[in-house]
Amino acid sequence: MNAPIIDPLQGDFPEVIEEYLEHGLMKCIAFNRRGTLLAAGCSDGSCVIWDFETRGIAKELKDRDCSAAITSVCWSKYGHRILVSAADKSLTLWDVVSGQKVTRIVLQQTPLQARLHPGSSMPSVCLACPLSSAPVIVDFSTGDTTALPVTVPDMGNVVAPPSRNKFPDGAPYTLTAACFNKNGDLVYVGNSKGEILIIDHKNVKVLAMVPISSGAVVKNIVFSRNGQHLLTNSSDRIIRIYENILPLKDGLGALHDLNKTIKEEDTLENLKAVGSKCLVLFREFQDSITKTHWKAPCFSGDGEWVISASASKGEHKFYIWDRAGHLVKILEGPKEQLIDLAWHPVHPIIVSVSLTGLVYIWAKDYTENWSAFAPDFKELEENEEYVEREDEFDLVPETEKVKESDINEDDEVDIVTVEKDPFSDSDMSQDELCFFPATPCPDDPQQQDKCVGSSSKLIDSNHSGSPLSEENGQNGQNGQAVHNASSPLEEDTAGGNQLKRKRKLSEKGLELQAEKVRKPMKPLKSTGRSSKTKNKSVVDQDSGNGLYADDGSDDY
Repeated sequence: MNAPIIDPLQGDFPEVIEEYLEHGLMKCIAFNRRGTLLAAGCSDGSCVIWDFETRGIAKELKDRDCSAAITSVCWSKYGHRILVSAADKSLTLWDVVSGQKVTRIVLQQTPLQARLHPGSSMPSVCLACPLSSAPVIVDFSTGDTTALPVTVPDMGNVVAPPSRNKFPDGAPYTLTAACFNKNGDLVYVGNSKGEILIIDHKNVKVLAMVPISSGAVVKNIVFSRNGQHLLTNSSDRIIRIYENILPLKDGLGALHDLNKTIKEEDTLENLKAVGSKCLVLFREFQDSITKTHWKAPCFSGDGEWVISASASKGEHKFYIWDRAGHLVKILEGPKEQLIDLAWHPVHPIIVSVSLTGLVYIWAKDYTENWSAFAPDFKELEENEEYVEREDEFDLVPETEKVKESDINEDDEVDIVTVEKDPFSDSDMSQDELCFFPATPCPDDPQQQDKCVGSSSKLIDSNHSGSPLSEENGQNGQNGQAVHNASSPLEEDTAGGNQLKRKRKLSEKGLELQAEKVRKPMKPLKSTGRSSKTKNKSVVDQDSGNGLYADDGSDDY
């Protein structure tokens, strides 16, 4: 689609299903930072990586030790690593290019979601949200797991217990949601009490708390791509958008400074005071009529749109809002339950996963509007006669020759400065994996040997002579009739050792040939001259033209 003729007034959100991807039974999906690769976790424990430009499978990662369904997939910052969590309580870190397993760790509970540290190019730390237990920080280099606090009263003096690799016995943990901030120095945890805890995961310390008005259980918590907004999905069927006031790069240092300036006698009130300086409620989204439960909420790539799917069974429906809070579109697909959702980082494309394992690609239905970009463009109802100017189709019209150019040709052109990519904040000095290198598949040596052997046999049979050709040669030397109706090749004695492809005789041709063989040969009439006739030899040419008599020349 040509970008200059697209109506700019149309919204940058998908409208129709463009196509679908099918490979096994896919459960969850995730784009890399550029949106060129799409990773999908399957029910058989494998992870399929799709080239989103060609819509073909680029690589498949399969762990022999894992046959359980994949619960989540996550790309590293530069796309060289993929973290896969499975229903068998395992976390597997993969090297994408080589397809080799880097490490594998088994937790005490099934991880429903796992996220790699976003601030490192080769991360060795991840955040996992297990089933019915507190979120944990997993260090792949040492194998240690550290449980994060989920409530302030459990902390006592707000400092976490030093025990690692063990969960407190009898702790009333429920399903919680957690995510890293943009820089990865803070973890935001949503608990069952309707609170958002901001935690220093290195020191395992709660630094701030933001209470939710309704006190409902937080089911999902997601940051936007630029890190400026935070989204929460609660059990009260309301999606809330918070504005992040902390700086994007040194949020941990800013929190420590706030804790030093705010002095409250009550620890809980002090945390709330600090939290009010970190997050501010921006918008709330809900369906006030149907009171729909939400699942898989997320931001668009530029953060201008918010999308969430309906949690109703048998519905493949999701809603799109703008950041101002207006519902702009409701998209409904096939009668299949939706289980996961992702927005393309760059383009207005949404990818959804159905319960049947299909991945649907939703794209925008563009309509061309030429007059929107050319104010003097006029759409004609019918053909009209037009008298063209003399210089209308000249490369340089006379009217433009008269005008003086305002461009200073002596100005230097900047060819060194690289424009900043608005859709990616990654360090351009790092080698980011956007596509898989194309490596030609080598031919099978066994197949090559077979081809060489068969061709050499054919050449030998043509030049050295097969048993059939040798027999024909002997019969030709003895002057006997040669009759090989079933041979595919024949030797042309007149033109040397040339091979011809024969045509199979029809039934009528075979009957005519048999009649000519049964008929006696007629003697030649004698002339007035003394002549000697050679013995006639009949040669069957097997070309469908019958038998031919070879008469010798007269001797005088």
